[in-house]
This record gives sequence, C-alpha cells and structure tokens, in this order.
Amino acid sequence: MTGTKGANLAGAGAIALWSFLAVLSREAAGVPPLELTALAFTVSGGAGLVWLITRRRLGALRQPPLAWAHGVGGLAGYHALYFAALSRAPAAVANLLNYAWPLLIVLLSAPVLGLPLRARHLAGVALGTAGCALLIRPAGGGAWVGYALALGAGLTWALYSVLARRMAGVPTEAVAGFCAAAAVICWVLHMLAEPSVLPGLRALMAAGLLGLGPVGAAFFLWDRGMKRGDPRLLGTLAYATPVVSTLLLVLGGFAPASAPLLLAAALVAAGGLIAARA
Repeated sequence: MTGTKGANLAGAGAIALWSFLAVLSREAAGVPPLELTALAFTVSGGAGLVWLITRRRLGALRQPPLAWAHGVGGLAGYHALYFAALSRAPAAVANLLNYAWPLLIVLLSAPVLGLPLRARHLAGVALGTAGCALLIRPAGGGAWVGYALALGAGLTWALYSVLARRMAGVPTEAVAGFCAAAAVICWVLHMLAEPSVLPGLRALMAAGLLGLGPVGAAFFLWDRGMKRGDPRLLGTLAYATPVVSTLLLVLGGFAPASAPLLLAAALVAAGGLIAARA
C-alpha cells in the first residue's frame, strides 16, 4: 500500500511494537541504562547495516551533518532518558509520563509544520490525556528524578518525530546508520559514566528483542509514518501504547494491577477513534 494511508499504517505498526518497550526493558533490569541502550542499538544497527548491504543501498548513509545530528541525537537521547527513567521511578508511572510525546506531537504539528488542528484532534488529545492521568500515582523518595527523565524523554521523541517531517528527503534506510552510530556513542558514554554489568541470558534476550522490535524495526516504520503520513493522527493513535504497555507491565509482574485501568483504556480508545475520524 502506498501514499498517506500506507504511511499511516506503517506508523501504527511502530506504535504496536512500542507497546513492548517497557516490559522488555524491565526484563533487562539491572543492566545500566546506557549499556542497555548500547546493546539494543548494536542489534538494530548491525541488522540494519546488513540489510543495506544486501540491498546495495549503503549510499543512503551519505547524509548531511544535520540529518545525522537529528537521527542519532533523537534515537540515542530518547532511549537513554527512557531507560534511565524506568530505573529510577515506578515503571508504570514513568512509562505513562513518557507518553506525553503523543500529545506533544499533535500540538507541535501546528507551530512547527503548519498543519491545522481541528476540534476533533484536540478532543482526542484531551480524552487520551485524561485516560493516562487516571493511571498516574504519586510516589515518594527520589522518584521525581525518574519522572523528570521520563518527561524529558517524551519531549525528545516529540521533537524528533515532528522535525522528521522537515527531513523528508532523507531516505528511511539512513535510520540503519543512525542506529549504528547511536550504538557507538552509547558504548563510549557507558564506559565513561557507568559501571559495566555482565547481563544474564534473560537480559541479553530482552536486549536482543528490543533491538529487533521497539528499538529497531519500529524506527523504520515510524520514519515513514512521520514523513509521509499524518503526524496529528499518529500522535493521537499513539495514546493506545501507554495502556497496552502498562497492561503488559502488570501481566509481567512489574507493576501492580490498578482499578482505573479499564476506564483509562476506554478513554484512550475513544480519543484515538475521534482523532482518526478527523
């Protein structure tokens, strides 16, 4: 499928893969954030480069410095902040705060891209925000650091996503190079700032799955969606992810079950439907 509809479907595929980001990162608990980020990007970057070689598309990596700064900074910066947030705050709450990024994408599409915001877009955002707010619970101690990191991750991803529209000339294949460069940078930062941990088999498997899915294939799908699809629609549909990912955290035993989950899911689904009809 081609055109805007196909691009929107690609973006929706990325959203589905990101539902597993939180639970897989918790499966790798104990691995320092930068090390986990580096491991995941090593898998995605290596797989991406092999894909480019087999397609004889290595020329796609010849991009201007601004494109590399946008791609590497957005991918590496977001995931380093996200994994750090999950290690410093209750997983479900940090995960939900991170999902300020769909709201920010919808809202930033107007001033940055000049796309009109209709009443239904805003209504969908409002319902999605209300659904996420129902699941947020305060926590004591130093969890506020994790909350701040989660919000920073959300802002980073929103800016990366919206600005991708202005780089429509950069082919999606270049994302493979961005992942590989992000892996190198994260390994260097890890060795400078963190103690190294030898991951167990379970953590290694989780890191590998992260690199193949939420920190791998999802980037290519999202890049196509943001460059050729409707960022307002995708930003609002992304509100399904915090509900699904929170449910997966509960099923995995990483977060307690919460009574407002069903109501939150209904609000988020209604918000996505309203935005889609717009």
